Amino acid sequence: MQTGGEILADCLAKQGVKTIFGVPGESYLAVLDALVDHPDIRLIGNRNEGGAAFMACAHGQLTGNPGICMVTRGPGATNASIGVHTAMQGSVPMILFIGQVGRDMRGREAFQEVDYRAFFGPVAKWVTEIDEADRIPEIIARAFTVAQSGRPGPVVIALPEDMLRSGTKAKPAPKVKLAEAAPTPDAIYDLKKAFARAEKPLLLIGGGGWSAEGRADLQKFAEQNHLPVASAFRFQDLLDNHSPSYIGDAGLGKTPALKAALAEADLIFALNIRFGENTTDGYEVFDVPRIGKPLIHSHASDLELGKIYQADLPIHAGPNALCHVLAQLDLRGSWQGWAEAQRSAYEESTVLPIRENGVDMAGIVAYLQGRLPEDAILTNGAGNFAIWHNKFFRYGPEARLLAPQSGAMGYGLPAAIAAKAEHPERMVVCFAGDGDFQMNMQELGTAMQAGAQPIVIVVNNGIYGTIRMHQERDYPNRQSFTAIENPDFCAMAKAYGFHAETVTKTLDFLEAFTRSAASTTGALIELIVDPEFITPKATLSQIRG
Repeated sequence: MQTGGEILADCLAKQGVKTIFGVPGESYLAVLDALVDHPDIRLIGNRNEGGAAFMACAHGQLTGNPGICMVTRGPGATNASIGVHTAMQGSVPMILFIGQVGRDMRGREAFQEVDYRAFFGPVAKWVTEIDEADRIPEIIARAFTVAQSGRPGPVVIALPEDMLRSGTKAKPAPKVKLAEAAPTPDAIYDLKKAFARAEKPLLLIGGGGWSAEGRADLQKFAEQNHLPVASAFRFQDLLDNHSPSYIGDAGLGKTPALKAALAEADLIFALNIRFGENTTDGYEVFDVPRIGKPLIHSHASDLELGKIYQADLPIHAGPNALCHVLAQLDLRGSWQGWAEAQRSAYEESTVLPIRENGVDMAGIVAYLQGRLPEDAILTNGAGNFAIWHNKFFRYGPEARLLAPQSGAMGYGLPAAIAAKAEHPERMVVCFAGDGDFQMNMQELGTAMQAGAQPIVIVVNNGIYGTIRMHQERDYPNRQSFTAIENPDFCAMAKAYGFHAETVTKTLDFLEAFTRSAASTTGALIELIVDPEFITPKATLSQIRG
């Protein structure tokens, strides 16, 4: 006989789990006790459940395997909900385990009791509660399958405290095997016919579930057929940005050239994207439900096909299985000149004038472009500060971007720590605004304790920049609630063992970054930035005007 906690730990080991993020709680002590006998599973203790869930989400985004998070009931679960929502909107595999009140207390509003099916139902792919220890292997296997299949996403599992202590003779199920939907011959035949009629085709790429092989096949398909490719919001690391096919990201703040390309294209191939609000500019780039031009839409989940836009050719196929077939196709048409023009327009859009006074973010990004290793991992939360490295840094084939589709502030630092824990040998750089950073800056303690210390660049302009920008645009000269009085970021970082410096001039950043890269205990660089220069192309005064 084993306890429910012991068989749960055995099941996680059987599924290949190596890292668990979370905050301990009395509601799942039986699991924590069982994990003592699994030294190959690393427990990374967080300072807040929101940071833990963000780390699990980032782990899933980086590895393609479900990020695992464990929290206690009630406040622990509600704190962690931000990471569940972020994983859902980002199509990221993740499993959140929640300690739950005893089965004999349910429905009485016991201490910290929450109905998790009701609470997480709208923001998770599947929510369940394990009533019997005998069913743990079955449900864990299903959870790993659901989290990774079709459109990847988060699964939430509640664990009643008394169930975890009860006995069972169940055995762990073997590691799950996943099936990826593949395109039918008829679908490929129709796709070839659609491209044969096109003169200005355009690919939009994104979504979860990509493998390294799938990304390589995507690049081969695009380049050998001279196809222009734009990435959906925050998926610009799916295709080498140095590729002649890459023409930019169709996210927030689209360039005029990219908007023109979307309008001029006479065939849109939406490959594994879910048509989010930011990619479609609030669903105004294309008419709903027909976009006014031929549309091919492929997705790993049939639930995404026809959800918003009606495709002329819907293809139910995973990105890797589909791109394996696409890489073998010769679709070359008369559009090479048009594709080259889109690439040239993208290259022109990434050239920014350098400001000589103060800290110039264009100069910072230009320096990092030449300094960071090819396999660098960049992370960010939400805010205008993210424009610079999202829009103007060119991600090579080995570089990764971990950023929230949900626009959640505070994601960048936990994501960077999770990335450093997974790949201690790689350079990990977190970009954070001063407001964004303070959402989860306590996770510097997690980084210190876990020995997973990235380089953190805090862009300090003393305001909630995105909201202030909207204020000045919609309510000029009536700003309120957006000013921030900040602590001494460097002193705080040093208290956590980080190397820390403040930079007030662009030229000083070069040496500061060199020293930070040499630090063995991570580093924080605070950039003092003039809030007037809120975006690359428009100042606050211009927006107000």
